[in-house]
Amino acid sequence: MTTRKDTHDMEPRSPLGGVIVATALPYKEDPSAPAGLAVDYDRFAEHCDWLMANGCDGVGPNGSLGEYSSLTDEERRRVIRVAVEAVGERGIVVAGVHGPGWHQAKHWAELAAEDGATGVLALPPTMYRASRSQVVEHYERIAEVGLPIMAYNNPIDTKVDLVPDLVAELAQIEHVDAIKEFSGDVRRAFEISELCDIDIIAGADDVVFELLLDGAVGWFAGFPNAFPAESVEIHDLVRSGRIDEARELYRNLVAIFRWDSRTEFVQAIKLSMEMVGRYGGPCRPPRGPLTPEHETGVRADMQRAIDFLASRQPALA
Repeated sequence: MTTRKDTHDMEPRSPLGGVIVATALPYKEDPSAPAGLAVDYDRFAEHCDWLMANGCDGVGPNGSLGEYSSLTDEERRRVIRVAVEAVGERGIVVAGVHGPGWHQAKHWAELAAEDGATGVLALPPTMYRASRSQVVEHYERIAEVGLPIMAYNNPIDTKVDLVPDLVAELAQIEHVDAIKEFSGDVRRAFEISELCDIDIIAGADDVVFELLLDGAVGWFAGFPNAFPAESVEIHDLVRSGRIDEARELYRNLVAIFRWDSRTEFVQAIKLSMEMVGRYGGPCRPPRGPLTPEHETGVRADMQRAIDFLASRQPALA
């Protein structure tokens, strides 16, 4: 396995590069909590610690995988505080500050700054197909807080596509330092880099290899919740130019990684965590259990990945 200091000499311009895990959020049964599920902060702290101990560069709480939209305001803020305390000086915390309007997103960014987050991850306005000027204003207002911003392009969920020329306009805003690219279109990496100077962060697990080859300097990732060390290995192998080794590892994990780009990604990742001996647990509404068909698919893809990784162990000893 490569070491972290062997990575390619093209380092991120912002502090938001590397393998940042979009953390899943554990719940425990509590009849008095929303939907009968209370956030298990102790388990969450332990999970953040485990990710850091396995070589990840940081965590990204309160993203879609962290079910931010199902949390109360009090829960949402406490999740950031727990992550900051658990990570400590070992890495970074990139807090999700997604909101329908800039006033909500800016509010969450202000709280993230107060609570010690390194930077913020920000979708364009949610639940509204914002115009170009409204998208620009959204990020200008969040930028007033002063934390480094990773803009998040997820046109599947937001119906707003941060196309390359719009990314270039956002890159002119002070503190907009990175773009998490989740469109699935790997052609965008080169086009964005031709138009502006911004860190490109792979946002979908099943195109991370391709985007890293094309210049992405980080991975804001879902399946490192189950495979942190192996995910760091993929990232570092590509960044250090050991492409064949990275391709072989990625090729054997990409089937399970594809679930990161599906509607059921939260449930799929939590089930995958359970299959490697971690706690995944249930989700709050609107997410329900996987259908039997989906569960069978996740288990089959995950077992193939587990079996491959087990076959590598003698070679790594």
